[in-house]
Amino acid sequence: MAAHVLILGPPGAGKGTQSANIAETFDVEHVTTGDALRANKEMDISEYDLEYDTPAGYMDAGDLVPDVVVNAMVEKALSEADGFVLDGYPRNLDQAEELEGMTDLDVILSLSVSTEELVDRLTGRRVCSECGTNFHVDFDPPEQEGVCDECGGELIQREDDNEESVRNRLDVFADNTEPVIDHYRDHDGFVEIDGEQTPDEVWADIEAAIEDRL
Repeated sequence: MAAHVLILGPPGAGKGTQSANIAETFDVEHVTTGDALRANKEMDISEYDLEYDTPAGYMDAGDLVPDVVVNAMVEKALSEADGFVLDGYPRNLDQAEELEGMTDLDVILSLSVSTEELVDRLTGRRVCSECGTNFHVDFDPPEQEGVCDECGGELIQREDDNEESVRNRLDVFADNTEPVIDHYRDHDGFVEIDGEQTPDEVWADIEAAIEDRL
């Protein structure tokens, strides 16, 4: 049976890294809202009578894509996947209720990391301006400061990785997505994972949790 896994956690908790591990080890699709939006940006959404007729209209304008559109895209992506790890959705309780109508979940992983640890992780992140590879000034520095190991491109700090922006993003997460985590606590498949361990230790706990529930 293909696994249906949901991974939750604040920005900087390591969801992307661990989702990639889950996808590879359990042979499931890694479904993220970002990927779903990029893959379906020209999808016809005129039936919803919104400001734009495609998601691209919102994305090009830098606006948030309305929930009703995100829900439709996630449902399409999940329906086409044999098994999945869902990352970045649901972001709020309304989306969590929509998700219940789309599919059943086997495992719900919640990565728990303290605010100060997240601030350290996110403000120290550096991204290659050429190939997009991520580094960290403390935990995963490049061989040569400011230079990407992969392609030699310049490493930059993303605008939203300064401390003020990071704390703002974490506040938004606490307001919108913490209630989603509480909503799932009574689910048989819910597992809280200590996200402050090393990535290998986090992965060992995740792998054991999924195998235990399948």
